[in-house]
Amino acid sequence: MALDGISADGMGAILAKQKAANIRDGIPSAEQREAWIDKSIDLLVTHGEALSKAMAEDFGHRSIDQSNLTDIAGSIGTLKFCRKHLRKWMRPEKRKVEFPLGLLGSKAQIQYQPKGVIGVISPWNFPVNLTFAPLANVFAAGNRAMIKPSEFTEKTSELMAELVSKYYTEEEVAVVTGGPDVGALFTKLPFDHMIFTGATSIAHHVMRAAADNLVPLTLELGGKSPVILGKSADVEKAASRIMAGKTLNAGQLCLAPDYAFVPEEKTSEFVGAAQAAVGKMFPEGLKDNDDYTSVVNQRHFDRLNSYLDDAREKGAEVIEINPQDENFSQQPHHKMAPHIVLNPTDDMKVMQDEIFGPILPLKSYNETKDAVAYINDHPRPLGLYYFGDDAGEREMVLNNTTSGGVTVNDVIFHVAQEDLPFGGVGPSGMGAYHGRDGFFEFSHKKAIYTQTGNEILAMMRPPYTDKFRKQIAGRMKK
Repeated sequence: MALDGISADGMGAILAKQKAANIRDGIPSAEQREAWIDKSIDLLVTHGEALSKAMAEDFGHRSIDQSNLTDIAGSIGTLKFCRKHLRKWMRPEKRKVEFPLGLLGSKAQIQYQPKGVIGVISPWNFPVNLTFAPLANVFAAGNRAMIKPSEFTEKTSELMAELVSKYYTEEEVAVVTGGPDVGALFTKLPFDHMIFTGATSIAHHVMRAAADNLVPLTLELGGKSPVILGKSADVEKAASRIMAGKTLNAGQLCLAPDYAFVPEEKTSEFVGAAQAAVGKMFPEGLKDNDDYTSVVNQRHFDRLNSYLDDAREKGAEVIEINPQDENFSQQPHHKMAPHIVLNPTDDMKVMQDEIFGPILPLKSYNETKDAVAYINDHPRPLGLYYFGDDAGEREMVLNNTTSGGVTVNDVIFHVAQEDLPFGGVGPSGMGAYHGRDGFFEFSHKKAIYTQTGNEILAMMRPPYTDKFRKQIAGRMKK
């Protein structure tokens, strides 16, 4: 099945229709926003099984249980959270009026107004969640949406387009499918805001295209999210949690731990613990295990294997974690066993590119400050993970590094907290969403000042008097 493309004129017509409906209907009520969210919940509850099966087909093999957890239940949870809180978020926010006007009856407030039509570009790795999670915030803020899902997961994208058209009018939500050409045209549309989730390399093109129409952006990107295993960390527990994050979706996750700093004296212990952790999660092996997801396609499978070849050629020790010693050369999909790369150097591809697969480079260190210095010498990551019970060391790491978010004594979980903002910094993204932060991201903060009936301000108008000059002179002091 090939994705159907759509012309620039076709997309422009949909956008015009949504903008016209936005003006015609005015600011949506809380009831309307809740109704939009309820439709998405119903869609996912009713068709979650079909969507999980579509994702499995797109990946060759993708764990149904994982899809139900991350994409279906995860999206429903986000939608319910926004539905529960949106009325509170919608309330105007009072602000302080400068003395003495506040005493005389002047008022100031912020009104949170929908921006209008939001463009959503969702990726292939969690195609349902990273469509409906931002959509929850879009609806909560009272906006309409146009969605461009990934062509890499074409069955899922086509099914989402079909289902959305049954639950929403084109004036409310529209899904457009197609390849890179359609995506490029989509980014050039004059949305009121656009959110892009994907690779940093593509984000450069998205930002350039959006600039022509001055479209504000939320960019959820990635980067190389580091782990620091502190000297006080429980190695077995840390390895178990790190490998759970590294094998989730076969490491095809923007927040997957990308490389780890391990105390030199504990490196061997960590490798053994990582091997044990994978064996415990997948006791029957990986190749035919329904719980272990495939690499999405041949291109990415080849890319990941080239990283391993490059590391070996440049002198790294590469350890395959293969609990049942299975032969992965003969398989119907693109499953790849987890690998550890010991003490990689910066000239290796595995340390230059975001891995986005089940490969974990381990860098040995002696002093925590050296690990921190290395992280600070590289682009700011989307996530950072610290393991350990030393409060001083933890605070040193947190206070001296900058990342989109942090999870302490685990990986990834900060993204699952709806009341925390999710976003990057610098090359790992801009802007943030989830919960009320997503509501604010997709809202216009309209400042409203209501003047007092008192004429005390008349003194600020010409002709200026000595009394006026005295007042101003009083303000022009340190």
